[in-house]
Amino acid sequence: MDDVTQRVFGITGWKNSGKTTLTERLVATLTARGWHVSTVKHAHHAFDIDKEGTDSFRHRQAGAGEVAIVSGKRWALMHELRGSDEPGLPEILTRLSPCDIVLVEGYKREGHLKIEARRREARSNEPLSASDPNIVAIAADHPVHRETIPVFDLDDIEAIADFVEKTTNLRKT
Repeated sequence: MDDVTQRVFGITGWKNSGKTTLTERLVATLTARGWHVSTVKHAHHAFDIDKEGTDSFRHRQAGAGEVAIVSGKRWALMHELRGSDEPGLPEILTRLSPCDIVLVEGYKREGHLKIEARRREARSNEPLSASDPNIVAIAADHPVHRETIPVFDLDDIEAIADFVEKTTNLRKT
């Protein structure tokens, strides 16, 4: 892992545009290439990674502000906001362990470089790139014309991974 400034690259798009699948495939491809990858996923809804009835769930229900679950395989830290504002992406990034690159799914309005995922079945077909100068490429499942930024086939994961490496200056020395 490099001791360089944290590399962040985003995957953005409308609901059902293929963001999660693209993120998943990029993680697998970049990891297979030897990179240490972390991800941040933004959710617009309430979510729970815990199950009702578990000890950790009961700790949170009792009022714990943070609950860590630790095993020999993984650990997780849950932080209850309890009315506080949602932390911004920069704050979340500071909480991650060092890695080669952080892939960020969602966070449409943040200022990091992004690729826009587009699928015909997406909630909207309005191009986000028209109003976001941080979108530096498009990955689509259909022909896209009249763009001034690179356009990739949504399934051409190798080319997209090459682009992410080049764009973020992620290169083996």
